[in-house]
Amino acid sequence: MVAFGEFLGSFGLGRFLLGLIYSYRGPDISKTVDGIVYKTPILLSAGFDYNGRLTKILPSLSFGGVEVGSVTAKPCAGNPKPRLTRLPLSKSILVNKGLKNDGVDIVLARLQKKKKIKDFVIGLSVARTNQKEASTVETGIADYLYSLKKIVESNFGDYYTINISCPNTFNGEPFTTPELLEKLFIEIDKIPRTRPLYIKMPLNVTNNVFVQLLGIVSRHNAQGVIIGNLQKDYSTIKEGDYVPSKYEGGLSGRPCFERSNELIALTKQEYQDRLTIIGCGGVFSYEDAKKKFDLGADLIHLITGMIYEGPGLIKNICEGISLQKSGK
Repeated sequence: MVAFGEFLGSFGLGRFLLGLIYSYRGPDISKTVDGIVYKTPILLSAGFDYNGRLTKILPSLSFGGVEVGSVTAKPCAGNPKPRLTRLPLSKSILVNKGLKNDGVDIVLARLQKKKKIKDFVIGLSVARTNQKEASTVETGIADYLYSLKKIVESNFGDYYTINISCPNTFNGEPFTTPELLEKLFIEIDKIPRTRPLYIKMPLNVTNNVFVQLLGIVSRHNAQGVIIGNLQKDYSTIKEGDYVPSKYEGGLSGRPCFERSNELIALTKQEYQDRLTIIGCGGVFSYEDAKKKFDLGADLIHLITGMIYEGPGLIKNICEGISLQKSGK
């Protein structure tokens, strides 16, 4: 799918033909968030275009942007296969990819070679390299800093994301604890930058810990949060779906929907408009996207909904937003 999308995006006719079917052409539904104008408020989440190969074709699918990555300081081969398993009854994918990517240097070079599409936002997500060498607190922080510095110095990308919550990496998610997130942020704040920075948040922490993490984000040089990452509550798998002998990784899609919504509402309640909220998890329709917007999300990220519902989903959501804005 990625290879075909990259091929179509490499020439104008391919982009035009796909756009005839899937491109939103209705009234203006653009949205400005943290000084960035999004032609549509729906973005492809990190985890799909992790090597920066689809930035030219995604505007033809009505996306207002893409979050490339997560990229890491060193290339990652990924976890042993299978890395992705469909769970159709649960409307989910069991993801155990292990941050497979070509590394920040190669991905940046690839992105810089591609001519950027006008009015299309590119965010860059940074994660900790999935290797033992980056598994301590000190080496993990250094790993994050290497990638973020490279991206900032490249002057590429409209915004940045720090992914602290990938559930399928060496030594887990240490920076989802408040004290370690504080240590990471002290160092991140030392990197001069002018573009917005967001934190990809975990779903499987208590509300109390989540609020503590929000407090740290709000005290440092970050503009908001993405809520959230994969679901690790495997009891959400529907009876009749594939059940692995050993659970590794996390669940995408529908199992994330309710918890994501709860945490979006909690963040809005605690911080009002002081933190930008990007809603992510379980969006399969305009109604799902509207629910997240109504609870306080400023933008929407999705992947699994597109995989199950097809690329027409994004256009359908955009048309629903247009109808709502017009009062119909």
